[in-house]
Amino acid sequence: MIIVLIGYMASGKTSIGKKLAKKLDYNFLDLDDYIEEKEKLSVSDVFKEKGEIYFRKQEALYLNQLLKSENNTVLSVGGGTPCYSGNMALILASEQVKSIYLKASLSTLANKLLRKKAKRPLIAHVETIEEMTEFVGKHLFERVQFYNQAEIKVSIDGITKDDVVEDIVLELF
Repeated sequence: MIIVLIGYMASGKTSIGKKLAKKLDYNFLDLDDYIEEKEKLSVSDVFKEKGEIYFRKQEALYLNQLLKSENNTVLSVGGGTPCYSGNMALILASEQVKSIYLKASLSTLANKLLRKKAKRPLIAHVETIEEMTEFVGKHLFERVQFYNQAEIKVSIDGITKDDVVEDIVLELF
């Protein structure tokens, strides 16, 4: 089985994914890390040097490769991955794949992102919690229709990462 974790930035896809993989004795892969390894550039540099259209094409290509070649893997994908190139349909069409939406409230995401904005070029310019809430709200409005297609939805609000992992395991098995 491949477990694909989807959700917005700061929803915990990578950190929860690593804990889940350890608990299940699965491999863990982060799609952005995989893209960086294959492209020999950071995701930011791929965007800067080759553009978003190129990035989204490569992202779809690598996602397709991983969904066909991996097993017993927890795969964390970028926040935009499900929203482009028919990627969500691809995830849902794969029999060996379980998709999980790590769902968080707007206030949870905005607060987490404001604390971590230095590491995220897309939001580095955002100064206040009000601006962050507005930014995230607009993005979520566009993306939630894709996220909600996931087979399993797990809230991360107000609980520990270990509790989220337990919730996921209960939903899966």
